[in-house]
Amino acid sequence: MIDIPDQISTAWFAAASVAFLAKHFLADFLLQTDWMAAGKDRPEGWLLPLAAHAGLHGAMTGMLFLAVAPSMAWLGLVDMLVHGAIDRLKSISTRRKALTPRQTAFWWLFGLDQTLHHLTHIGLAILLAAGSAA
Repeated sequence: MIDIPDQISTAWFAAASVAFLAKHFLADFLLQTDWMAAGKDRPEGWLLPLAAHAGLHGAMTGMLFLAVAPSMAWLGLVDMLVHGAIDRLKSISTRRKALTPRQTAFWWLFGLDQTLHHLTHIGLAILLAAGSAA
């Protein structure tokens, strides 16, 4: 069980939040290849590109925890699974509704996807900040 203290350093939480925002920008935008982006949204043959993309997220999360709280590095696997599930659900929803970037609903779904990723990162930032005190 992860022990979260009653009080967490504001500085550590802020630093962890910035680290996860940077991690997300890198893994979701700068380091995501065309193969990952297009492949994870295909109706078939999506698993490997999605696993590579989500695995990148998980690896980067694992590295953040290794640097601060090594015993919690397994949370990289959790981030990988959660990120992959969120992206897959977005892909399925976009395809079922035949949404394109020219439709408002596409952007609502994209915004929901990004919000869920950031909520995941808030939780991970709390755990990273808590782990820094351990």
